[in-house]
Amino acid sequence: MSTARTLVDDRRTLVGVLGALVAVIALLLFVDLPGSDLVTVGALERALQAATPIALAAIGGLYAEKSGVFNIGLEGFMIFGALVGAAVAWLLAGGDGITQVHLWLAFIAVALVSGVLATLFAVLLIRYEANQIVAGLAVWFIGLGFGPFAATVLWGGVSSPSLPNIDAVSVPVLAEIPVLGRLFFDASPLVLLTIVVAVAAWVVLFRTRYGYWVQAAGENPEALDTAGVDVNRVRYATVIFSGVMAGLGGAVLSIGIGSGFTGTGVTMVDGRGWIAIVAYLFGNYNPLGTYGASLLFGAMDMLQIQLQTIGISLPGSITGLFPYVAVLVVLVGVGYTRVPSAVGESYDTEE
Repeated sequence: MSTARTLVDDRRTLVGVLGALVAVIALLLFVDLPGSDLVTVGALERALQAATPIALAAIGGLYAEKSGVFNIGLEGFMIFGALVGAAVAWLLAGGDGITQVHLWLAFIAVALVSGVLATLFAVLLIRYEANQIVAGLAVWFIGLGFGPFAATVLWGGVSSPSLPNIDAVSVPVLAEIPVLGRLFFDASPLVLLTIVVAVAAWVVLFRTRYGYWVQAAGENPEALDTAGVDVNRVRYATVIFSGVMAGLGGAVLSIGIGSGFTGTGVTMVDGRGWIAIVAYLFGNYNPLGTYGASLLFGAMDMLQIQLQTIGISLPGSITGLFPYVAVLVVLVGVGYTRVPSAVGESYDTEE
């Protein structure tokens, strides 16, 4: 009964948030109201691009935590993904003449490398029962150090040379649809692909047997074990999935919508892995809600550019704080999100 009530509440919340968001955007786009110059098709286009890496990492982290494993290393996996994506594309092209084929092959390489790293991470957490917080922080710290170091070895500095990114794809007929055509059918294919991933993740999690296994692994692993399903095997799969998704999110930053790897400071990932964690908490462990939260944070990240287009100039030190202010507001507004009961707890399969 409580599960059914929770699903109903999730649906009502999701419908309400999405409905309000669509209504506000429609008003600002088509009606001459205050704020119309701030919310434009161009602003939405940039917000969708900025939301893509956050959403990918967040959906991966959602699955891991839903199964009972807290992958706090999303930021680190994103750094590895950003570096590997730029490095593989550069190496495949011999340092010059990078093509779209090289970039897509680099994305495949990122998925493979991230999968290997995530497998090692999963073994550490599940088989050897390492502290999940400490292990996740270790991944982040290793990424912070290894990224600039590897960049220095490859390119002689902590950042790569300027690289091309994935070209936008235009669907002739659909691209002519007002507003939506430009946003989804005359844009980077990664934007639409991420939306498809979010929808597919929702279907798998809430409409398939495997999704029920994932939820049971995080809520009541004993019951899942009694039903004959290997709890740790389910958790291995979700942790590896989370690492791959976070790695791809990093690759989006470097070669999807960016122009190479930047290793200065906290690298070009710049806290997006941490924001991804807040995004799936704000989305109440719902992939669609998580994507909506990622879109909110992406819009805040791009707000500086939009303010400049309407003649409002603010110091970068202030506008750079917008996404983090949004995170704080969301955390205060959400208050408490019920996490899966068995998160952080290792499980030994009963014989």
